[in-house]
Amino acid sequence: MAAIDPRLLEDCQLLGHFPLCHLLLMKDANYPWLILVPDREGIRELYQLDEADQQQLMRESMRVSRLLAELFQPDKLNLAALGNVVPQLHIHHVVRYRHDAAWPAPVWGRVPPRPYSDDQLDDLRTRLTTALIAAGQFQRC
Repeated sequence: MAAIDPRLLEDCQLLGHFPLCHLLLMKDANYPWLILVPDREGIRELYQLDEADQQQLMRESMRVSRLLAELFQPDKLNLAALGNVVPQLHIHHVVRYRHDAAWPAPVWGRVPPRPYSDDQLDDLRTRLTTALIAAGQFQRC
C-alpha cells in the first residue's frame, strides 16, 4: 500500500478505498469535497499510471462525481489534479454552488477552511460511505 502524503491526511478524513484509490473527505464544510488518491507509489501525474489504472481511476472518479451530484445537486462539480503543493497524484472533486463562499473563483485560498462539527462529519461520512458501499467496489475504513 502506498503511503498517503501527510499533508492530505492532515487536511482530510480517510473514508475508505476503491480497487485503485483511497477516498478522502476534505475537512472544509464550505464545500462538499472528496479527493481520490491512487494507491501507487511515486505517481505524480495521470500519464504515469499504466493504461489499466488510468481507466480504473476514471471509473472511480465518475462514481464519486455521480454520488456528489446525486447527494448535493451542485450548480457545478469541479475536478482538479493540481499537485503544486502536494505532488502525490490526487484528484479533487469539489461541489460548487453559485452562492458558495468562493463562487465563481477557484476554492483555493479564497476563504479559510470551516471545520465540520463532529456530528456533521459523522453524518456526512455515513451518507457517503453507505451510498458507495451500496454501489459496490468500495470498502469503508
